[in-house]
Amino acid sequence: MKRVSLTLTLATLGVSICGAQSLPPIRQLGPVTAVTKEPLGSVSSVRHLPDGRVIVNDIVGRRVVIFDSALAGATVIADTTSATANAYGVRAGGLIPYRGDSTLFVDPGSLSMLLIDPSGKIARVMSAPRAQDVGFLVGGPFGTPGFDAGGRLVYRAPPNFAAFGGLRRGAAGGGLPEIPTPPDSAALVRFDLATRKVDTVMFFKTPKINLEVSQSPDGGVRVVNRVNPLPQGDDWVLLPDGTIALVRAKDFHVDWLSADAKLVSTPKIPFNWERLTDEGKVAFIDSAKVAIEKARASGQLGGFGGAGQFVFRGDAGGGGGGGRRDGGGAAGAGAGAGAGGPGGNVVTTTVGAGGPGGPLPPLNMIAASDLPDYKPAFSPGATRADTDGNLWIRTSQNVDGRPVYDVVNRKGDLIDRVQLPANRTLAGFGPNGVVYLAVRDGATAHLEKARVK
Repeated sequence: MKRVSLTLTLATLGVSICGAQSLPPIRQLGPVTAVTKEPLGSVSSVRHLPDGRVIVNDIVGRRVVIFDSALAGATVIADTTSATANAYGVRAGGLIPYRGDSTLFVDPGSLSMLLIDPSGKIARVMSAPRAQDVGFLVGGPFGTPGFDAGGRLVYRAPPNFAAFGGLRRGAAGGGLPEIPTPPDSAALVRFDLATRKVDTVMFFKTPKINLEVSQSPDGGVRVVNRVNPLPQGDDWVLLPDGTIALVRAKDFHVDWLSADAKLVSTPKIPFNWERLTDEGKVAFIDSAKVAIEKARASGQLGGFGGAGQFVFRGDAGGGGGGGRRDGGGAAGAGAGAGAGGPGGNVVTTTVGAGGPGGPLPPLNMIAASDLPDYKPAFSPGATRADTDGNLWIRTSQNVDGRPVYDVVNRKGDLIDRVQLPANRTLAGFGPNGVVYLAVRDGATAHLEKARVK
């Protein structure tokens, strides 16, 4: 998935560098060795196969494509046309490496997972985990799911809003409904495909969700999520051996949970923390809004520009049961409300792009004063693991308009700092120092294969 890089200079932001330390020099990524000729809508994720072929998830073009080792020939595995017997679905899907050389494609729309065999054929269809979890299996800002050493699917679970009592009417039974405060932490869980049982591995901090409730002109209730361009939250990634690496936002260190449940914390990663002045905060909000609007309009954010619209139906004055929340048919419908029956409400939560072909809702940013005084070292969803078990963390540091990746080994040591070529995003890794890059070329995208050095 194409990620937005806010190319803001330190002078523009009014940023000061604090606590300068001795760090490895920033170097450029190695040479590009192959480029796809087949145009793509996006490159969300890739799956390197042992023979060098690569499976690509194109969430904008809604296709799964397999390329040969030279990235020259392409075969469509699933799309939205009648040319294949396997439909991609109406929502963005996700790729998850499975047993051996097989791969799972998660289709949230049908609550199923397609098993892609090593030849690139759909072998069978499997049931996805719990229905409420399936949207968190597509990767992106929620982290990349994967299987641990015991064959269990590890992923971030969604918040359980039902536990917070659902919608409740305001004071004295009147006024606007009270929306439950979203939790500031999330659980990593493990799902056993054979027994269908889920257990919690650990919890980690997630960014604050800024919700505002207001009355719409037609008497309904509108809930808007204000976008924070500097979200503060932990990040996680699953290593090839099944170890879970949890990158902590507060002091930038890594906690490692091994397959045998041993937790090890490594020292803080050296980082030049950047302070935002009041003027710098205003400049950052303005520049971020422009960058995000541009990416939304071009479709670069795919399903992650803030996913669809959520509609709450039911009696807002009811008890703890709350109402029903839908996310399908309402997408792209705009902010809506109205009576759904006696005492009924329709509450639309606008958190991002509309549905396919639908209008984009207004982009609402947080106030500049709500930005942190120091830029977080990274954003959630910024960490990937290479085949050697090293972490590649896309930091908030930008040099010449390009982000710097901190490479951290299993000891927690910062061993390298790397920049990608312009307009590139890290898409995945292969063995022996192979790196896959997503390239945006105007309205289309391509996949590049490069060397680490």
